[in-house]
Amino acid sequence: MMGTTTQIKGRIVDIWQQTIFPGIISLSGSKIQAIRKTADEDDELPFILPGFIDAHIHIESSMLVPSQFAKLAVVHGTVATVSDPHEIANVCGIKGVEYMISDGKKVPFHFFFGAPSCVPATVFETAGAELNAGEIEKLLQRDEIKYLSEMMNFPGVLTKDPEVMKKIAAAHKLNKPVDGHAPGLRGEQAKQYAGAGISTDHECFTKEEALDKLEQGMHILIREGSAAKNFGALVDLLNHYPEKIMFCSDDKHPDSLVEGHINQLCARAVDKGIDLFKILRAACINPVLHYKLEVGLLREGESADLILVKDLAGFEVLQTYIKGECVARNGKSLMRLAGSSAGRDAVINRFSCSAKAVNDFRLAEPAGLPAIEALDGQLITNKWMEGKLLSEPDIANDILKIVVVNRYQDAPVAMAFIKNFGLKKGAIASSVAHDSHNIVAVGADDLSICNAVNMIIEHKGGVSLWSGNSEPGNMILPLPVGGLMSNEDGYRVAGQYAAIDRAAKALGSTLSAPYMTLSFMALLVIPHLKLSDKGLFDGDDFRLM
Repeated sequence: MMGTTTQIKGRIVDIWQQTIFPGIISLSGSKIQAIRKTADEDDELPFILPGFIDAHIHIESSMLVPSQFAKLAVVHGTVATVSDPHEIANVCGIKGVEYMISDGKKVPFHFFFGAPSCVPATVFETAGAELNAGEIEKLLQRDEIKYLSEMMNFPGVLTKDPEVMKKIAAAHKLNKPVDGHAPGLRGEQAKQYAGAGISTDHECFTKEEALDKLEQGMHILIREGSAAKNFGALVDLLNHYPEKIMFCSDDKHPDSLVEGHINQLCARAVDKGIDLFKILRAACINPVLHYKLEVGLLREGESADLILVKDLAGFEVLQTYIKGECVARNGKSLMRLAGSSAGRDAVINRFSCSAKAVNDFRLAEPAGLPAIEALDGQLITNKWMEGKLLSEPDIANDILKIVVVNRYQDAPVAMAFIKNFGLKKGAIASSVAHDSHNIVAVGADDLSICNAVNMIIEHKGGVSLWSGNSEPGNMILPLPVGGLMSNEDGYRVAGQYAAIDRAAKALGSTLSAPYMTLSFMALLVIPHLKLSDKGLFDGDDFRLM
């Protein structure tokens, strides 16, 4: 691109001055050379604005390596992500973080990675790696690492755990922000958490909780992902705290990414009657300012990171430019992947368990409740009580068996019961199981659960479905990179995932995203009741039951 000049004509959206005017933007190489107003009042001209930024996302949850994620995201006007490589770090340690950085460099996209603060997330589960404060500080010293990723160990912050405080201090010493993760924390505890120097939270699921944290100076990230959906509860905050709000996905599955990204949240916010410039500040500007990102904001001399949209209501993206290069046009990705294998030249993983037998999934004696109650569109769960003992699933009352299998070594299978998955037969399983990414499965019978799990083990990672000899058949989407991601074409993976998602619903699941919900049933740092490879976990008392 060096030495070339490109001129882009349209209606320029100046978020800083809160004005819109006709003009021409001249690009020279990767930079904006000039922005010139014109007298052209053509209503057919596209609108030009800075690119969208996802302020908190785990790329791994898209089931795509970074280069393939970018290929899909740019179609929707996303030019950058603030990315927490926490998932791959829990499997492969620092080598996993390095893999993400390296793969992200294969494409013209702004990936900004953090240093994972909680590997493992808790001592109540088996992970594939551990990162101590010294290793975190070394990561933070790298230019590619922009912040300390979400501090999920909020009990450790409140009790001033020495290792936790060392990690936070390392980020502060290097003048890098610390991301938060404190679901349900309010009042004095929220004050104490923010007082430790933690500046964001994306886990608020009520407006009242968010207001408590805003009062303590924290930035609130409005999350709308494939599982957790908090937009409706929080979007009104934009009216009163536009400088403190950002948009994020947190976790977004590939079929959802094909449909849209941050552009969808902008459209929904406009539909709610919120001021356009407040919306765009959250979507485009606030992440750059807070995390000190090297992303252009439609100003002369800055990186030419901009998008053209058809209108300022639906935000249909016509073109996306990153560093002066047009990477998407009219719904088609133009992104070129560097490297001989276009992203398929390396696989990193850790998977060491043996195939299981049906007897491994049978309870030795009836188990007492509570059962886990999954909630559609939420990461939190409820404790469901009925006061009876179960040895097998009670399909008529939608009480299924849930298991977690240690993927790093052979160990006894952890088992419990769960409501609201709705399966009438068969089983679904996944090696995407936050945060340690052991194998989690839910099913209507032990044989189906065993077969679904063994499909995962055979492929050393993936999402699977077992229905025996009946429709919709037995399926697996292999995820060879860390048992979390595919290095195949992103659109192909999205199609495969959409098919297995439909198949899970054909088995009876009423959840909007059954595999995404499944992946969070072992996430111990979100209350109220979860299952790790070591047993049933009470998230309120933060202990194994």
